[in-house]
Amino acid sequence: MDEFFTAALGFPAVLFGAALLVVIAFWLLVLVGAAEHDAFHVHMDGGHMDGGHSGADTGGGGVPVTVPVSLVVVIAWFVSLVGSVLVRSAEPPGRLRTVLDFAVLVAAVLFAWIVTRFLVRRVRRLLPDQLPPSRLDFVGQVCTVRTGSVTTDFGQAEVASPDGSTAVVQVRVQGQDSVLGLRSGDTALLYAYDEPGEFFWIAPFDAALDPRSTG
Repeated sequence: MDEFFTAALGFPAVLFGAALLVVIAFWLLVLVGAAEHDAFHVHMDGGHMDGGHSGADTGGGGVPVTVPVSLVVVIAWFVSLVGSVLVRSAEPPGRLRTVLDFAVLVAAVLFAWIVTRFLVRRVRRLLPDQLPPSRLDFVGQVCTVRTGSVTTDFGQAEVASPDGSTAVVQVRVQGQDSVLGLRSGDTALLYAYDEPGEFFWIAPFDAALDPRSTG
């Protein structure tokens, strides 16, 4: 047992041990609901990292970067610990021991990366391909005006997401539609999205014409 603690507190295992404590603390926060498992909004897709969308995996079945990073740390810590125990049990001379310790460090990182990449690819194949949520998903949806009026440069409306949640989005009308005077509570159609302005173009719409309407 003393040999185990000596190896765990020695180089190179102690480097991964410190990272392991951070990983454990992070997943404990996730467990109690104080953090999200994809809190960093960066996702790993079979060894490739992409910027993520808040609260969702990015790419076809991408894996949140917190998962592979945690795996790398855990595997590297275990490999470095085993390697350190083996090096110490062999009792090599001082200079050779230093070389072997660095060799264990490199081997632990490489082995952890290879194994993690293999596991991530296997897990990714089991995940369904899903596109990240996008504001463009709202195009074609029916919304309800929530501001007193909608003009060519002002307006907000409420729209329902496919999952049943609602969102308030910025909306505008073309000049000819503004004459009709959309008011709070009116139903309208989100027919286009203006990315530079980050708003939707809307037009008057009869809710009775919506095929998704239960009415």
